[in-house]
Amino acid sequence: MLKNNFKYISFLLVFLMFGCAKRGSITGGLKDTLAPVLVSSSPKNLSTDFKGNEITLYFDEYVKLKNINKQLIISPPMKHEPLITPTNVSKFIKIQIKDTLQPNTTYSFNFGQSITDNNEGNALNQFKYIFSTGSYIDSLTLDGKIKDAYEKNVDNFVSVMLYEVNDKFKDSMIYKENPRYITNTLDSMRTFKFENLKAGKYLMIALKDKGSNNKFNPKDDKIGFLKNYITVPSDTVYEIELFKETLPLKVFKPIQVSGNRLLLPYEGKQNFKNSLPKIVLKNNTEILETIVTQFPKKDSLQIWYKPLKADSLSLEVEKDSYNKKFTFRIKDQKKDTLNIKALQSGVIHFRDRFTLDTETPLVKFDKSKITLVNKDSAAVDFTTEYNEFEQKLYVDFKKDPSEKYNVTFFPGALTDFYEKTNDTLSYKLTTREVADYGNLVLNLKNVKRFPIIVELTNKKGDQVLASAYSEGKTTLEFNLVLPDAFTIRVIYDDNKNKLYDTGSFLNKTYAEEVFYYQDEYDVRANWDRNETVDLSIPFSPEVEKKRDDKKKKDEEKKRKAF
Repeated sequence: MLKNNFKYISFLLVFLMFGCAKRGSITGGLKDTLAPVLVSSSPKNLSTDFKGNEITLYFDEYVKLKNINKQLIISPPMKHEPLITPTNVSKFIKIQIKDTLQPNTTYSFNFGQSITDNNEGNALNQFKYIFSTGSYIDSLTLDGKIKDAYEKNVDNFVSVMLYEVNDKFKDSMIYKENPRYITNTLDSMRTFKFENLKAGKYLMIALKDKGSNNKFNPKDDKIGFLKNYITVPSDTVYEIELFKETLPLKVFKPIQVSGNRLLLPYEGKQNFKNSLPKIVLKNNTEILETIVTQFPKKDSLQIWYKPLKADSLSLEVEKDSYNKKFTFRIKDQKKDTLNIKALQSGVIHFRDRFTLDTETPLVKFDKSKITLVNKDSAAVDFTTEYNEFEQKLYVDFKKDPSEKYNVTFFPGALTDFYEKTNDTLSYKLTTREVADYGNLVLNLKNVKRFPIIVELTNKKGDQVLASAYSEGKTTLEFNLVLPDAFTIRVIYDDNKNKLYDTGSFLNKTYAEEVFYYQDEYDVRANWDRNETVDLSIPFSPEVEKKRDDKKKKDEEKKRKAF
């Protein structure tokens, strides 16, 4: 009996040894998803009669600072940025104030999402440390939202500022001085909120502040503003539209780039299509014949002149009240020559205009030396139009489906500014079937006023795919468009110049009103779409995001089902 018991005990010990030796995985428990917690601070948060220059925040775990330069918002802004330490991992954050604090003022340090725990990066969301140099904490609030005057989506990290309207207030303050209060939309947000305000009258502006200096720089920054001052307290939810101002004309010293051409750099995006500055080029007292065109994709004008023997030239630029004069030396350089290229090659779409791009500006056209024939060698009627400013020659003609065309420019058909003519140029073009395109009819509803510019853009709104101008029509046809997903943009052309015009802070003018329709239209090949566009329903990024998320889920379901 004892022997049998000993066998059982030995078997049990061996079994336990193998069980203990079995390999397994060690789990670390649940993932930490909790944000750091402020344990205490010195002085206490929401302190009054603040007199010191140092603040220490203590947390329940090790924390680190992330993107503090972007995330931290100090309101009112300080002339000298505080020193925030340590930059490495610690259980405390120290703020050393380098500025002279204003009396009877509530200060707010909004850390956004910059304070995170060390291990998992959990952020202490929108943590604020607040104190007052007076006897109480200001507690009024103000809410609003940002939109872009022209673009479909608004920039992130937009600063919103309040300037106190008192006996020292001037509009020029936004260029030179810090605001009284500041907040920020932070990343991917369109809304803003002011807290800890005191009662009063304020100017409200918004800035996409490229320089991060809390001051408006028209050369780099977008701005939005309210024409009327606001009064706090207020329960109004304000909306501000951001736009980029067109800078006043400012030109710089001409640059000689060839033996017959100068570049004249200018500042900012100028609208020269309808109104060029007066430019006079002189050799001593002799006024030289010139042509002025746009340098492609650069903020510069091209000034074309006939080659001459001279050591120096003078140039005068005049537009409205602006006047600038230059004198500069010139050198004997290689001259530009006539060079022509077609922007379309092979297939030409029904809505396209056959376009030639000329390297030197053209001055003469001999239509008798231009032929356009179809595949049966039958002549096709056409018209030409030359855009001197952009140096583009357009050839318009009626296009038939599945047709082949041959455009020929015989010698002497085109003559440039330097009396140079073309050699024989021949271009072969082909059209597709009508079924390769789609048609879209838009019935506009609740149009506020006319005229309007109606544009079909891509989804992002940064490329115009087709456009129409209406002085009263509410039904617009976009026939034979390439299959695509279109967004509808409507511009209220209040000054009737057939262009979008931006605003001006000093002139207190807003940008022309722009409307984006909520829905996106998918036009497919051989499809006809007839849609009603209600201009009283504004675009909402939130609705678009929900629609995009649903579209992705539907596509994922289809993929899994397949």
